[in-house]
Amino acid sequence: MNLLFLTFLAPLLGFLILAFARGRISENAAAVVGVGSVGISALTTAIVGWDFLHHMPEGGAYTQHLWQWMSVGQFTPSFALRLDALSLTMLGVITGVGFFIHLFASWYMRGDEGYGRFFSYMNLFVASMLFLVLGDNLLFLYFGWEGVGLASYLLIGFWYQDPANGAAARKAFVITRVGDTFMAIGLFILYREFGTLNIQELATLAPAAWPVVNGVGATGATVVALLLLGGAVGKSAQLPLQTWLPDAMAGPTPVSALIHAATMVTAGVYLIARTHALFELSPFALQCVGAIGAITLLMAGFIALMQTDIKKILAYSTMSQIGYMFLAEGVGAYQPAVFHLMTHAFFKALLFLSSGSVILAMHHEQDIFKMGGLRKHIPFVFACMLIGTLALTAFPFTSGFYSKDEILHQAYLTGHHELWLAGLFGAFLTSVYSFRLIFITFFGPERWRSQPATHGHDEHHGLGPKDDPHGAHTLDHHIPLGVLLLLAIVGGFIHLPLGSVLPEAHIPEGDHGPAWIAYLPVLVSLLGILVSWFLFLKKPGIPAALKNGALTKYIGQFWKSAFGFDWLYDRLFVRPFVWAANINKNDIVDWFIGLIPASLTGANGLLALTQNGKLRWYALVAGAGACALLAAVALH
Repeated sequence: MNLLFLTFLAPLLGFLILAFARGRISENAAAVVGVGSVGISALTTAIVGWDFLHHMPEGGAYTQHLWQWMSVGQFTPSFALRLDALSLTMLGVITGVGFFIHLFASWYMRGDEGYGRFFSYMNLFVASMLFLVLGDNLLFLYFGWEGVGLASYLLIGFWYQDPANGAAARKAFVITRVGDTFMAIGLFILYREFGTLNIQELATLAPAAWPVVNGVGATGATVVALLLLGGAVGKSAQLPLQTWLPDAMAGPTPVSALIHAATMVTAGVYLIARTHALFELSPFALQCVGAIGAITLLMAGFIALMQTDIKKILAYSTMSQIGYMFLAEGVGAYQPAVFHLMTHAFFKALLFLSSGSVILAMHHEQDIFKMGGLRKHIPFVFACMLIGTLALTAFPFTSGFYSKDEILHQAYLTGHHELWLAGLFGAFLTSVYSFRLIFITFFGPERWRSQPATHGHDEHHGLGPKDDPHGAHTLDHHIPLGVLLLLAIVGGFIHLPLGSVLPEAHIPEGDHGPAWIAYLPVLVSLLGILVSWFLFLKKPGIPAALKNGALTKYIGQFWKSAFGFDWLYDRLFVRPFVWAANINKNDIVDWFIGLIPASLTGANGLLALTQNGKLRWYALVAGAGACALLAAVALH
């Protein structure tokens, strides 16, 4: 376990090497550094994890003190890494899934002029995420939290030549900063109240200072928990700070896999689980966590039904699955939430990377209604998408089945029946929109044969090695997809001792609920698949008719516009801010400040008049100066 520091040091060094190389090394060298550094981190995680699980430290946690970070008065946080079952789970997800995403990206990004720059950003992202999950204090965690925000900005706007990509990156950066500000205020309050930001110390001190009385938490505990929740909903794209996630699809597809599957969007879930001792002191805050998750998963499901961009459908499914994790944490089921976080990373990374293969095969076309019949042309990718989608819908014996159904089961047993119903209906929506993507993309008529090329410099649409800009598929493509496919099936059998870190949900002893509760989610998911098959494969005319219906037309437009949140925020915040900035750009303060450069410019102009190149003028000035000097001496 002494090697723990290497997990973040390797990708950090990879970032520095690639950043200072500034594109002066070959693509192969950049791939070796970028992929190899994360590979070293993953190997180190495997070694450390094996040691941890077979030689469990006392107390179930190991802390590695590296150095004293700072000393400001009595505030002396250390640069220390804490390894327990929760951080080990996150380490495995970040480095393991992250390695295969990097490996896939080494194939996907071939030929891009920013190849080395791309991997430098990816390495920075992984290093920042590892800082976040390994920090033993909230300041260290916040350091990684902000590093992830910076790296995501760089990756989302990687193709910055397109102004739309830059706008998407700025949007993600600004909206997540809103949540980060709430979180920072919460940290200030915690330090003021307890004089420390060490997570374990806070877990001991806070319950004594803020006890729960008659089911009501102290005001301070509620305020802090809600502020931390503000940071969590920003990073995890939950209501009301969810609007950045679909726009983040502007980045390369491996970025989408890394951000939306294995790392950034799960940071909020991790934060709540890590600080569960604080949230347990505020039943109201926990209710908010569950309600936000339930509303978000339903809203994202309706929106996904109307999307046509393959990556945006997957983005909204991510938003929905993170909603399930929030729902679980809201009912106190922290262990199922983290379990679903892990399985979701497996099958969602598989889905995003497979969608990247589809997009390349379709010459960068992302509209699923310009595809069709692809299962015959890219059978391996079809198999990957199918297995990933089955896991997403919690189909029996896939990884998603074991985690999502456990969330619904514990939501019911804890008495939160309204959240259980929301999760159940969300499972139905997930099956419908997920298999809508499968049926339209891989079955039905081959619509792409009649479509002109609309992206890049392709002369025609077509599939096969001749038209593949990356050449024939290689091991860099097949191995990541194959491993993730396997994990999407068997990942539900991976169990870590999360009970040593996270509490059990408060379920009455011996209460297992009615037998049908365990089977109902499966039946609902199967019903959703059947409905999707009927609407989008058997009778595709029905959705087309609904799209043009008198009432359904407007409902569909409302869902497709993501419930109008972008429109609302534009009018509530963006336009008033721009208006105020335009009004205030020449205010009195600016006028006074403008006097400084104006006066300096004027003085420079006067001095410049003396430098006119005329000898008589210089002689006159020299004589006048000599006379003035003699007069001054005489008067003295």
